[in-house]
Amino acid sequence: MSTFSSQNRTDLASELIKAHTTRVNDLISRTVVTVDEKTSSLINKPPGKYVTLLSPVVTQGFTEQYPRLVRAIKNSLEKMVKGRKNCLVVGLGNRKMTADSLGEAVISRVVVTGEGGVRTFCPQVSGVTGIESYDAVCAIVGKIKPEVVIAVDSLCAASQERLGTAFQLTDTGITPGSGVNNARARLDKVALGVDVISIGVPLVVYASTLGAKKEDELIVTPKDVDLLVQECATIIANSINATLR
Repeated sequence: MSTFSSQNRTDLASELIKAHTTRVNDLISRTVVTVDEKTSSLINKPPGKYVTLLSPVVTQGFTEQYPRLVRAIKNSLEKMVKGRKNCLVVGLGNRKMTADSLGEAVISRVVVTGEGGVRTFCPQVSGVTGIESYDAVCAIVGKIKPEVVIAVDSLCAASQERLGTAFQLTDTGITPGSGVNNARARLDKVALGVDVISIGVPLVVYASTLGAKKEDELIVTPKDVDLLVQECATIIANSINATLR
C-alpha cells in the first residue's frame, strides 16, 4: 500500500492506495479499491468498496462522449444498488457555494417516480436551515423507508488533475461537507438502517496539499467550476436515472 503524506487531504481512496487501474475504453479508466479494517485505520476511510471512474470528457468539453461515461458509471452503480428501485437520492452541499453545489444540481436532474420508486431530497446546510443534514436525512428515511439511499456531494482531491475528472462511487456512506472542510455527522447504514451509496466528484483541492500555502482552510477551485458542476451533475443524474428506471 502506498499513501500520501498526512498533510495531503483527499476524499479519493484511489489517491491514498496504490491500486490496479483498468481501461474501460480510450477515454475512461476504472480503479477499484477495497478497504479492509486494517487499511481503514491507516487512511482514515471507512471499510468498503471505492470505485473511481477517471475521464477528461468534462474538462476537455467532449460532450459527445458523455454517454460513454454515463454507461461506465451506471455499470458500477448497478452493482451497488443491486436492483433496488425504492431509492432516496440525497443532494448534499450548499447551493450558495458553487464548488459545494453538486448535490443540488444532480437532484434537479434526477427523474422522480414517486412512492415505492425514486424520491429526492436536498437538506441544505445547517447555516441556512438551522437543521443538520444528518438529522434531516434521518427523519426523511425514517418516514419514507427507502431500500437504499444514494447521496451526492462535492469532494476534495490531492491533485488538481482530478478536479472534474474523477467520479467516485462507494458503498460506505458519506460524511457531508468533508470536501469543503465542514465535516458533519456521517450518513451510513449504521445511522440510517439502509445501505448508503455515495457518488461525488472532487471540485476543490487544499492549497496546503499543493504546497503553495500553509493555511489548512484555504481551498482552490478551477476557474470554470460553475461549468464543471453543471456538466458533472448531468452525467451523474443520467447515470442514476439509467440505473433506477
